[in-house]
Amino acid sequence: MMSDAGFTEDQKRWLQGFVSGANAARTARGLAGIGGPAPGAAAPTALAAAGPARGPDAIHHAAMARFEAAGRKLSPQEIAKRDEHPHDAYARLKAEARTGRFPKPMDDFRWRFHGLYFVGPAQNAFMCRLRIPNGILSHWQFRTVAAIADRWGGGYAHATTRSNLQIREIAAEHGPDLIEALAMAGLTPKGSGADNIRNVTGSPTAGIDPDELIDTRPHALDWHMHVLESRTLHGLPRKFNVAFDGGGRVAVLEETNDIAFQAVAVRAGFGVEPGIWYRLALGGITGHKDFARDTGVVVRPEETTAVADAIVRVFIEHGDRTDRKKARFKYVLDAFGFDRTLQLVEEKLGRPLTRLPAEAIQPRRPIDRFAHVGLHRQAQPGLNWLGVVLPVGRMTTAQMHGLADIAATFGDGDIRLTVWQNLLVSGIPDAMVAAATARLAALGLTHEASSIRAGLVACTGSRGCKFAAADTKGDALAIAEALEGRIALDQPVNIHLTGCHHSCAQHFIGDIGLIATRVALDASGEDTVDGYHIHVGGGFAERAAIAREIFPSTPATEAPARIEGLLLAWLGHRTSADETFQAFVQRHTIETLRGLCDAATPQPTREAAE
Repeated sequence: MMSDAGFTEDQKRWLQGFVSGANAARTARGLAGIGGPAPGAAAPTALAAAGPARGPDAIHHAAMARFEAAGRKLSPQEIAKRDEHPHDAYARLKAEARTGRFPKPMDDFRWRFHGLYFVGPAQNAFMCRLRIPNGILSHWQFRTVAAIADRWGGGYAHATTRSNLQIREIAAEHGPDLIEALAMAGLTPKGSGADNIRNVTGSPTAGIDPDELIDTRPHALDWHMHVLESRTLHGLPRKFNVAFDGGGRVAVLEETNDIAFQAVAVRAGFGVEPGIWYRLALGGITGHKDFARDTGVVVRPEETTAVADAIVRVFIEHGDRTDRKKARFKYVLDAFGFDRTLQLVEEKLGRPLTRLPAEAIQPRRPIDRFAHVGLHRQAQPGLNWLGVVLPVGRMTTAQMHGLADIAATFGDGDIRLTVWQNLLVSGIPDAMVAAATARLAALGLTHEASSIRAGLVACTGSRGCKFAAADTKGDALAIAEALEGRIALDQPVNIHLTGCHHSCAQHFIGDIGLIATRVALDASGEDTVDGYHIHVGGGFAERAAIAREIFPSTPATEAPARIEGLLLAWLGHRTSADETFQAFVQRHTIETLRGLCDAATPQPTREAAE
């Protein structure tokens, strides 16, 4: 290697770390390491040696090298990204598609960078997840997704808990066809899976909400485009979520994201221009029982992309590349603390962040837990949005074409997806409401929902996900059908069913949250059935809380009666008609709640359990 006399100490340390990592990677492939050329080859120069780490992937390769220099082993996914960046593998993806074969594990990981997930053995097919900034798309784009799902998918789509759409049952040979058809419609699945910044969520009622502080659409779109056009922001240590909440009526669940931008009104007299800013919260990951926490930092709306970029780059440099279970941004915050992490962000930005005391921020309005379903007046006089109920997020393509017709004929042409696995049709004039709802009913859909169905959320489950231990969507519908004819609620109650530890349905934030497990039928444990660990007391927005486990290992067939018992116990023992389910369960111990639930649970289930 050439002399390092011209380098600073930081540059020297970086080069030493990179060379160590490059040597380890080359040795693993049976090649000579840097500084030890192959027989007959000239010794490489330092510039040539550093070649692979110059450019957009340099920050990632340098981070990998530092772990290896410290004697730690990279995860297989990190090695796969270094050996062949997934975005450089699209030609191979197309070639593999022509053979009709699904990918081997590391290519399965790489193909997720293009939005394709192999979901075997649950389905011998790909699933494709899109990117829809702020969850809003035009009626013609929505119709195109339906046509694509008809031609290359299973004839249906799922609305997700990130204001997004999934197409399923895609044959191996049609993955590239589907990706390219989406691109022709101005849509993309790029970076919607694996170690990337996922779909950017924002307020579904942005620009039409009477209560909103700011329209999140331009800021979500700016961040979306920045991510798509910045190769450096792909291939992170693990996935990363960003959300923008404009302060409107529909919850965005921004506190469950790695970065949460929360619109706030700043009062005068605190040394900054009063008006609407975004408050910055960091570290949300409810599957790991953590919400994003307020940093005391406020960000001008036009600076959100720059701040988010700096935060992600800190994560790229310091996120764990060796242990996938500890690779999320939360663990960088846990290791460094918020103050040190924010200092690193400021170094990336090249300027200090703006900090304000809590008293500088005006209180925000509470969210409306029913605003995502039903008919609601918009900020624009004479116009309304219609919240359409989708049974646990599933739509047939015929229904999708019909919804596109409703949006084009009676509304402003937009389809607005929410984190509640449903959608809104906006811009419906008062005179058109009756015709729109009648057309909706003709599709077998409704805008009216019980307190059970309005807050019913379920992940894909074992019908379409290899990780799930139960049929969450089927069980969610069974719960709704069992309870709606037996119990009347005067308040909304959220029931979330998730199939595995990934917690896509965020069971920890539900009033009642269920995470799937296999339940043994006898002491041998050989025979098992679908079941759930049942939790209570979760919440979001101004009532954010992590639920506590109350009934472990409950067979799925017994879950409806258990939930009925919990709801009857609440209705029978709450302090007033205003006491929420969450408040009720939070003021009792788990032991007391079990007793109250057992006393209220329908007798046949208790006898079956015994």
